Amino acid sequence: MSVVNIMPPGRGAIERTSFLGSTIPKEVKSMVKLLPSLDKDNFRQLLRVAVSSMEGNEITEEVFHKALTNQLTEEKASIVYSGICTILKCALRLPQTSLKTDVSYKWRIAIDEAAISNRTRLPSLQRFRWRVDVAISTSVLNRVLEPSVMMEMTLSDGTIHNFEVPVSKFHELRYNVASVIKEMEDLEKRSILKIQD
Repeated sequence: MSVVNIMPPGRGAIERTSFLGSTIPKEVKSMVKLLPSLDKDNFRQLLRVAVSSMEGNEITEEVFHKALTNQLTEEKASIVYSGICTILKCALRLPQTSLKTDVSYKWRIAIDEAAISNRTRLPSLQRFRWRVDVAISTSVLNRVLEPSVMMEMTLSDGTIHNFEVPVSKFHELRYNVASVIKEMEDLEKRSILKIQD
């Protein structure tokens, strides 16, 4: 279990905080009670199943039951499995470099890659076309001469969206985009966000 030493100002004593946090989760407490009676091979098997689950693989009852033996009932296996999953989730919140001694580095990379590939993504913008149209007249008014911006967006999933924006709204959009870009540039200039070598 990874331990971080923290020395508060004005104190000589060193406090030790686990990567699980200041309060040990109940799933881990329940698992720890069962560990003395658990065979190492059973624990390794449940660990493999937990890692496989976090990699995005479907865990069937058949896969889970392979880890069961006479000494390890389904109830005990569920408690140990839940504790292992909780520990892995807490460990994955830490930087990769600090986990080499706690969780197999290879497993961490596999879990991270699975999380990235399985994440929900919105379609991205593939193509954007626009033109300015001027309405000369309508059924209500004989003479309008009001310009509008027609836009067509093609997304990566193949869908095409057409919409019309009045010139006033287009200028508002332009202004807001420019404001956001300026805010991003200001943030990049702050030293707190600069990467230190």
